[in-house]
Amino acid sequence: MENLSTYFLLFIIYSFLGWVMEVIDCSIIEKKLVNRGFLLGPVCPIYGCGALVITLMLTNYKDDWIIVFCMAVILCGIIEYFTSWAMEKIFNTRWWDYSHNKFNINGRICLETMIPFGILGLAIIYVLNPFFYNLLSYIPQNITNIISIIILIILITDVILSFKVISKVTKAVKNISIDTKKDSTNEITKKVKETIKDMWGGKRLLEAFPTFETFKAKVKEVANDTVEKSKKVIEKGKEVANKKIEIKKKK
Repeated sequence: MENLSTYFLLFIIYSFLGWVMEVIDCSIIEKKLVNRGFLLGPVCPIYGCGALVITLMLTNYKDDWIIVFCMAVILCGIIEYFTSWAMEKIFNTRWWDYSHNKFNINGRICLETMIPFGILGLAIIYVLNPFFYNLLSYIPQNITNIISIIILIILITDVILSFKVISKVTKAVKNISIDTKKDSTNEITKKVKETIKDMWGGKRLLEAFPTFETFKAKVKEVANDTVEKSKKVIEKGKEVANKKIEIKKKK
């Protein structure tokens, strides 16, 4: 039976490895280095949570790799879906969207990303966990506890700072002043990005999620507002013109 410190360190290790995977994947797609992740530090907790759930729930089924694979797909899919839903409710922002992928559920999860979860589940149970357990066994328990406490404090601090940055970003996006007579959609998007880049931690967030849905929401909101204002101006102009015509007829 592993102790709490060991499980926590496994969570951190897999969170870091998940961050590395995300950085490599997104950097290849964007063709530039992308510092991926919700937190400011080099960790993606969703991977750590997934790995820990797989470890706790599927280790007893390691004699049947098919069960491990299928359950890893299901468990990680549930975690990803719930995480997407929760973060959207908290920040009113969609952090990832698989709507363009086939066999997706509300754009939160899709078959294309869930199958690799099964493969990762197999790797965790049969390869990675035995390796990390063996590695951590060489560290004295008191040292393991101290390391865990230090990392936990750093992680909590990171979470608090990251939440503050996200809150400021959301507030800044809502308060952006737009000249609706001149700005186009592309110019509006540019202003949103420039505002975020000027904030501490904002540039990191922007680089991590280049398709940050807040931008699209703001652009759509301002564009719609521009159209409505333009319609009102046109209608007002027509009313004034009609009144002038009526006055002339009366004369």
